[in-house]
Amino acid sequence: MNLVLLGAPGAGKGTVAQELVAEFGVAHISTGDLLRAAVKGGTELGIQAKKYMDAGELVPDQLVIDLVKERLAADDAQQGFILDGFPRNTAQAVTLDSELSAMGREIDCALLVDVAPEVIIDRLSSRRTCRACGYTGTAADATCPKCGGEMYQRDDDKPETIKNRLDVYEKSTSPLVDYYRGQGLLKSVNGDQARETVYGDVKEALGL
Repeated sequence: MNLVLLGAPGAGKGTVAQELVAEFGVAHISTGDLLRAAVKGGTELGIQAKKYMDAGELVPDQLVIDLVKERLAADDAQQGFILDGFPRNTAQAVTLDSELSAMGREIDCALLVDVAPEVIIDRLSSRRTCRACGYTGTAADATCPKCGGEMYQRDDDKPETIKNRLDVYEKSTSPLVDYYRGQGLLKSVNGDQARETVYGDVKEALGL
C-alpha cells in the first residue's frame, strides 16, 4: 500500500493515517513531522530547512523531496507508506512520481478525505488545546481531562484563520485531485461521518 492522503486541513487525514498504520504497519510520512525532526536532529537537510523556516518562507520543493526520499529508504517504509501533507501541488506530484519510479516504486492510490468547508470551519474552531500537555479537546473541556491544565484556542483554529488556510488549500492543493484523477488513482471518502464509518469506507475504497 503506497498511498497519498489528500484533504483540506481538519478533514481528518491524520486520524485515517493513524488507524491504517495501527492495523497494517505501513509507514506514516508526515512532511511536517519530518521537517521538525530534521531541524531538531540538526541533520544536513534540517539545517538547510531551518534557514527557510526561520525566515518564514516555504521550504523549497527539492529539499522536501530529499527528506521524503530519505524517509522512504527506511526499513519500515519498505512494506508501504502513507504520504500525509505531501505532495502539496502538481509540480511536487510530478517530481515525486519520477523519484519513486527511480526507486522502482509507485503510488497505488490517492485517497481524498472529502469534507465541506463549512463543516471544517465548525470542527476546527471548536477545537481547544492544553497549554501544559498539548492534549487536543473541544470547547466543552473547561480544563484538560488529562492533566487539569488550561485549555485555549490556538490562533490557527480561529474561524478567520481557518478560512484563509482553506483558501490556500483550494488554490494550491485541489489541482492535485484532478492530477490523480487523470491518472486513474483517485478514490474519495466522505469525511463528515463517525470516525468508525469513515475508516470502514477507507478500507472499502482501498480494497482492504
